[in-house]
Amino acid sequence: MIVVVSGNPRPHSRTLHLAEEVGGALATRLGLAAPRTIDVTELGPRLLQPGDGAVADAVALLQRASVLVVATPTYKGSYTGVLKVLLDQLPAAGLKDITAVTVVTAGIQPQADAATRHLRELLTELAAVPVDPGLAVVDADLANAGKTAADYVNGLDGVFVTT
Repeated sequence: MIVVVSGNPRPHSRTLHLAEEVGGALATRLGLAAPRTIDVTELGPRLLQPGDGAVADAVALLQRASVLVVATPTYKGSYTGVLKVLLDQLPAAGLKDITAVTVVTAGIQPQADAATRHLRELLTELAAVPVDPGLAVVDADLANAGKTAADYVNGLDGVFVTT
């Protein structure tokens, strides 16, 4: 199962759209069902409420994934705080051996590269296996998310074995 998680605090963001396109392209390539999406905007302040059912369901979904698409815009040179709050709900090694595709959007490429490094480190700390390379996209290139996602996934030869 592919799970897309968007760490953008803005509803209906371009980051979310790009991540869902990447998830869809991966599902097609791997012959899997359409991805499930976790959008932090839908969880909102419940992320900070211990024992919230929707957050617990999101965390459980993350842990059941075979492939995660983890997306974030760049905020202050890194991933968003709300994405970190969600991922902090996981236990140590909570993403053990789950393949993780990073999707980072930013104003300029150096920001995207820095945020990608930080996100990869976080996912590695959680025992996920980040795909190299991740997808880092600058704002100017977000206009055609479908083509960007398809080109990225098609370039992952040897990373995934198609079924």
